[in-house]
Amino acid sequence: MTSDSQSATLLDGKALAKQIEQELRTRVDSIKDKTGRTPSLATILVGDDPASATYVRMKGNACKRVGMDSIRVEMPSATTTEELKAKIDELNNNPDVHGILLQHPVPDHVDERACFEQIDLAKDVDGVTCLGFGRMAMQQSAYGSCTPQGIMHLLEHYNIELAGLEAVVVGRSAILGKPMAMMLLNANCTVTMCHSKTQDLAEHIKRADIVVGAVGVPELIKAEWIKKGAVVVDAGFHPTDNGGVGDIELNGIENIASAYTPVPGGVGPMTINTLIRQTVDAAEKSAGLDAQK
Repeated sequence: MTSDSQSATLLDGKALAKQIEQELRTRVDSIKDKTGRTPSLATILVGDDPASATYVRMKGNACKRVGMDSIRVEMPSATTTEELKAKIDELNNNPDVHGILLQHPVPDHVDERACFEQIDLAKDVDGVTCLGFGRMAMQQSAYGSCTPQGIMHLLEHYNIELAGLEAVVVGRSAILGKPMAMMLLNANCTVTMCHSKTQDLAEHIKRADIVVGAVGVPELIKAEWIKKGAVVVDAGFHPTDNGGVGDIELNGIENIASAYTPVPGGVGPMTINTLIRQTVDAAEKSAGLDAQK
């Protein structure tokens, strides 16, 4: 942990994502040269949620930047669970598709979990299946959920030593809070998970050497709760007139934390970057190139 005289380390996800994209471009070129195939991510958008459409467009742009193909599948709001599962099967069976992303959320009448489970494990580059989660938790080969996996890349890049730290994860969603807790546990942290029924959240936060805000409530976690020298990771984003805030009150955090993620520009860029990186991994595996590394 840093001393009082040192300023906190800014965990710059935007800069790291840019650096990783350069490495991914080289890997994509190599796959094309050796196999004649272009790594490809299929994104499925059901309905017309504008935020989801923006996310899908951002993911398509990230594919383009590294030389990958992106297949955009748009389905109407009235799509049934069975129709969506059939479309996923079609992509599972297409050898030109290396990764499948079903954009969350889907319309209420669709069984999202059943559709996630339809994705072939080898193409589950977004880390949404129960089998993928279980394998990750048991430290077997699997693609981790992109946001927590991106956070782990970021912490590793900045040489944050995790072993033995007291970690508090606020939020327990299937694609963020739960996998985040498991990844930190696998990195030898002592992990506490907090959620909407947690009593005295502030007391848990005050003990934490690393705090992960993953709850989806603007500035729920107050700066005054955070221990001096803690590592602060904010996975939330809530648009405001001034650009946006996260789940953690970051005003003045550089005087408290030893390291922290800015909002925006911290965790967000790493999420999409991890999705692209895991699709390139899947393309290498499907071509048998991963064994040559």
